[in-house]
Amino acid sequence: MVVLVDQNSASASEVLTGALKDFKRATVVGTKTFGKGIVQEILNTGEGTRLKVTYAKYYTPNGNYIHKIGLEPDINVVYDEKLLEQVYDEKKDPQLNKAIEVIKDKLK
Repeated sequence: MVVLVDQNSASASEVLTGALKDFKRATVVGTKTFGKGIVQEILNTGEGTRLKVTYAKYYTPNGNYIHKIGLEPDINVVYDEKLLEQVYDEKKDPQLNKAIEVIKDKLK
């Protein structure tokens, strides 16, 4: 399995990716993830005020805390920002193409 991640991969996607990576069930391709490793809730305290409460922290199965750190991919592949200005073409997507290459290598 290959998981694609980037700086917009956050929260639950990081938890899943961290577990797959720790258990060596997937190769992670892309760039470092966002680093959202806490669970928060906004409580209405009345009179128009609210309170944001952090009540849990995410750790990978190996005990790595990802908040404000993120996860590093196994294979770092940067997505060229110039490609975002064009109509998407999967043939030009370096992260997708690397993921396909990795999967093909695993199938050999």
